[in-house]
Amino acid sequence: MLKLVTAVIKGTRLDAVTTALADKGIGGLTVTEVLGYGNQGGRKEVYRGREYTENFLPKSKIEVIVPADAVENIIETVVQAARTGAGEIGDGKVWASELTGLVRVRTGEHGTDAL
Repeated sequence: MLKLVTAVIKGTRLDAVTTALADKGIGGLTVTEVLGYGNQGGRKEVYRGREYTENFLPKSKIEVIVPADAVENIIETVVQAARTGAGEIGDGKVWASELTGLVRVRTGEHGTDAL
């Protein structure tokens, strides 16, 4: 059984998270730059004396496929590496989803063999 672990984090924590995952033996992952907001809604900025609200904040989305028995360890690794020192609002979210299939395009391998 395979799982997809997805994390949406502050971009400033991306290097720390990818390094922590590499230390856990994760050899491949996908990173996408995304925009979004959570409970904080956005943030107020001042530009040339005028205040405006920036509704969508830049985030980094990390996706990694792992065996089901590694999910909790990977999630905890991401949480520890993504957390800012002050535990600020907007540090991110991490979740896991079940995968129904995986195929390595180059070789045609299926399932865990395709990792």
